[in-house]
Amino acid sequence: MTPGFGFEWRVALRFLREGRMQTVLIIVGVAAGVAVIAYISALISGLQGSTLTKTLGAQAHISVHAPDDVVTPAWPAVPGTNTLTDTQPRAQRLRSVANWQALVPLLEAMPAIAGVSPMVSGAGLALRGEATQAIALMGVDLDRYDRVVGLRSKVISGTARLAPGEAIVGRELAADLGVRAGDRLTVQTGLVSDSVRVTALVDLGIKDLNRRTVIVPLRAAQNLLGLPGGATSLDLTVKDVWSAQELASDLRQQFPYKIESWQESNAQLVSALNAQSVSTALIRGVVLVVVVLGIASVLVVSVVQKRREIGILRAMGATRGQILRLFLVQGAVVGALGSALGIALAVLMIWLFTKFVRGSDGLPLFVIGLPLATAVQVALIATVCGVLAAVAPARRAAALDPAQAIRM
Repeated sequence: MTPGFGFEWRVALRFLREGRMQTVLIIVGVAAGVAVIAYISALISGLQGSTLTKTLGAQAHISVHAPDDVVTPAWPAVPGTNTLTDTQPRAQRLRSVANWQALVPLLEAMPAIAGVSPMVSGAGLALRGEATQAIALMGVDLDRYDRVVGLRSKVISGTARLAPGEAIVGRELAADLGVRAGDRLTVQTGLVSDSVRVTALVDLGIKDLNRRTVIVPLRAAQNLLGLPGGATSLDLTVKDVWSAQELASDLRQQFPYKIESWQESNAQLVSALNAQSVSTALIRGVVLVVVVLGIASVLVVSVVQKRREIGILRAMGATRGQILRLFLVQGAVVGALGSALGIALAVLMIWLFTKFVRGSDGLPLFVIGLPLATAVQVALIATVCGVLAAVAPARRAAALDPAQAIRM
């Protein structure tokens, strides 16, 4: 028989057509598996991306604070007496990061850091008429802070400006106080108060932050909180959010400050994201195993059903290698067709999720999409699994004795 890969293709497709029902069923099974893998991958990716966006939307990737007080007892412990094992640092309302003005340019010069914003933050009250709300007062340089958290992109009403006597307010707090852009309210901290005009309302992505955030110019917050010339923290944004923890560790080796990455301040969130990723990988693995077993079982049945045809092909001159490749081609075709159908089904499922699954505000819960790279990766893996699933049946078919196969 004339050698050529076209022979394997022709016979493989003929075998698949002759067993139409089982071919259709296994292709549908592969498609279902591929659709589940692609859809879950897209869903988890979208959920994690949305969670990170909301978490980091109003939070620095790395925060630099003044170091905690270290207090040592004036007298050493006397043997045989009871002593307190823990010494508490003295109470202190607010502490400034020492020499923060000199630290800012040093941090900005580091290639991994995209932005640095000094901040003064503390508790206070917002008053308008008879309404009073507890607030988290934040004093920032608007341009620097915008580079860290993208504040201007979160404006839902008004224009973000922070000239002296102006403030930006969270949307929930504005609703509680009954203020809109252009209205005035009073900010009070202790014995100090100041009247400010609201220039913009912002949605920080987290309801609790929207309910208590008031942002004023850096110098105004310094005066209101009794910290002239100070900064309670330096907020840093980095070019790669997942490198923040390693960078924070490096900074702790260089500077005597309390430095914390977003992973450390959101340890439970990071653990949950990791658990999601592991669960997704397990689900994908189980589905792939089911796909492989399904293809293998169908091809094993095909070998049994086609023994006589295989024997005739061998008697006509087909080599063991050609018979082996014949069944490998069947596995590849089933895997490829199932992958294409599965990707299309996953796209449909994603569209249905986006169209019909909505939050309480009527908007989609989060953005979900199937990147081309993910679709190609899933399709290739499924196709390769189809070929691997065909290895055992193919070897069995290639090992058949032509004379015995024809007599059966």
